[in-house]
Amino acid sequence: MRYLVVSDNHGDRQILVDLFHHYKEKVDYIFHCGDSELPADDPVWEGVYVVTGNTDSDSRYKKAQTVNTGEDIIYLTHGHLSSVKMGLTQLDMQAQEHEATIALFGHTHQLGCEYNKGRLFLNPGSILQPRGGVPIKTYAIIESTAETFQVQYYDRNFEPIEDLSLIFKK
Repeated sequence: MRYLVVSDNHGDRQILVDLFHHYKEKVDYIFHCGDSELPADDPVWEGVYVVTGNTDSDSRYKKAQTVNTGEDIIYLTHGHLSSVKMGLTQLDMQAQEHEATIALFGHTHQLGCEYNKGRLFLNPGSILQPRGGVPIKTYAIIESTAETFQVQYYDRNFEPIEDLSLIFKK
């Protein structure tokens, strides 16, 4: 399974149109981790799993979603309601409740990925306003097999970022 994960575009609709069009036939699932600042009924969301962020004003978004892909159980949230700026403990407990093998989140605008106790935690960074040690506008692709999670971060030009490629054995 291949998953596209993006977050924190803060009103930049065109980058989502470009990303979703570019990857339409290349990934199995698309996830948006919130702070889009777009209406929940925007046509850009067709076929996309999306959650609300702290800057999203449309109350029709879900706070979190759990998606069973057949390969993985994915818990998707923005992170502001999971206190991710203080660590991943609360997010881990929420993901455990849903028996998730992957927890996706945004909010911090800082990309990050770790594998802990059988669960992959991934923040794709911000596609518009990156923060932290990697000042690149990013999104991520997760390739999940029975044996591994392969994570590759990309820039807005759909180019892989060489130093941001990870492989975790399940």
